[in-house]
Amino acid sequence: MSNHYEAVFIMTPVLSLEQTKETADKFKAIITENGGAIVNDENWGLKKLAYPIQKKSTGFYQMYQFESSNGELIEKIETAFRRDERIMRFLTIKLDKYGVEYAARRIEKNKALGTKK
Repeated sequence: MSNHYEAVFIMTPVLSLEQTKETADKFKAIITENGGAIVNDENWGLKKLAYPIQKKSTGFYQMYQFESSNGELIEKIETAFRRDERIMRFLTIKLDKYGVEYAARRIEKNKALGTKK
């Protein structure tokens, strides 16, 4: 039985676009190397934060939706988030059946609009 997850993380705004892509790819690799399958990935770009984090008012947002039957994957990816100094905040959630349905509708809507936001 495969579980569905969603991970959103905020990278520090002092990174270049190349560095943000490299950081995002690092976490994508962690997911795939540990038996996960990426369903959707979205780069939300540079956004203003609701409150300052580490004296910064903006950050680069990245979101991954993935499936995994490996329960240890979440522990591994969250440990990697905590150890990486480029990550300011992260949140990983397990999606229930309603969350999976909503995510599928959102993906289809974004494809119809031709965007990845």
